[in-house]
Amino acid sequence: MKLIIPMAGMGKRMRPHSLTVPKPLIPVAGKPIVEHLVEDIASVCEEALEEIHFVIGRFGEKVEHMLLSIAEAQGAKGIISYQDDALGTAHAILCARASLSGHVMVAFADTLFKADFRLDTSAEGIIWTSRVDNPEAFGVVQTDEQGLVKAFVEKPETFVSDRAIIGIYYFSDGERLLRELQRLIDEDIRIKGGEFGLTDALEHMKSQGVQFRIDTVSEWLDCGNKDATVYTNQRVLANKYPDGMMQADINSLHSSVIQPCFIGKGAVLRSAVVGPYASIGPGTLVENAVVRNSIIQENSEVRNVVLEQSMVGNHAQISANPRNVSVGDFNYTD
Repeated sequence: MKLIIPMAGMGKRMRPHSLTVPKPLIPVAGKPIVEHLVEDIASVCEEALEEIHFVIGRFGEKVEHMLLSIAEAQGAKGIISYQDDALGTAHAILCARASLSGHVMVAFADTLFKADFRLDTSAEGIIWTSRVDNPEAFGVVQTDEQGLVKAFVEKPETFVSDRAIIGIYYFSDGERLLRELQRLIDEDIRIKGGEFGLTDALEHMKSQGVQFRIDTVSEWLDCGNKDATVYTNQRVLANKYPDGMMQADINSLHSSVIQPCFIGKGAVLRSAVVGPYASIGPGTLVENAVVRNSIIQENSEVRNVVLEQSMVGNHAQISANPRNVSVGDFNYTD
C-alpha cells in the first residue's frame, strides 16, 4: 500500500501557529497532526504501508527530516515531493506521480478520524465519509441501493445526503488514477478559482464504470483552525490516551494532573493544576496556573494565569489574567 499525503498549503487559518511550522506538524496530544494521521491509517490497513509520499511546500530540511522519520517509524519508505504552485487537489496528488501505482491511499493532512472498520482492498475505490448535521457546508456523496456512489455534490443547497467527504480515499489502481489526473491537466479542466479538482477525476472515473463505495468513520476531527485543533486535542487524548501520557523527567511540585493529559519530557509543574485535556510540551513550565483543554508547546512558560481553550506556541511566555488565547512562537503576554 502506498500512502500519499498532500500538505503543501499555507495553513492561513491556523496563524500564528503555522507561521513557523507547517500546520500538519503542529502537535496535538504530544505528536504532530500528520503523525497521528499516518498511525491511524496504518491501523485500519491490512496491507503494510510500503511508501508514504508527502507533497509539501519548500518547508526546509528540518521539516523534511521529521516527515521521513514518521514514515520510517511505520517501516515505510518516505518520499518528499513539492507542490510549488497552489493548483488544487488533483495537481497536488499528481505531484506524487512516482507513487501512483498499485494500491494507493490519499489522505489530506488537516483531518484526523476514529474508525471502527478495516480497509477492504478488494473494492475499486473507497471514499471515506462522516455523517454531519450541516451537509450544506461540505462536499457530500449520494449512494444507490447497493451502497455505491452515484453522485458527488459540492455544498448542496437542498438536502441530498448527510455523508460528507472527509478527504481520505482508497484506489485499487493507482495507474488509472494517474491517467485521470493527467487528463485534467492535458485538457485544462479546472474548477472555480482556476484549480484542478480531484472530484472532477472521480466523476470521470465513475462515468467510465469505476465503482466507488463509502466507508463511514465514527468520528471526524478537523484541525483547520485554533478552536477545532484544541477540540481535536481533547478527542485524541480521550480516544487514544484515556489514562494520559506522561513522559520522563517531569518535575512536579505541589501540582495535580487531571487526566487525560499529555505532559512532555522535562516539563515543570509548580503549584499548578493541569487538565483535563491539556497537552504540555517538553521543557515547558507551568507555575501558579491552571491549564485545561489547551495545547502548550515546547519550552514555554505559563505563570499566574487560568488558561482554557487555548493554544500557545514554542518559547512563549504567558502570565496574568484568565484568558482564552492563541499565541505563536516566541511571543510574550502579561
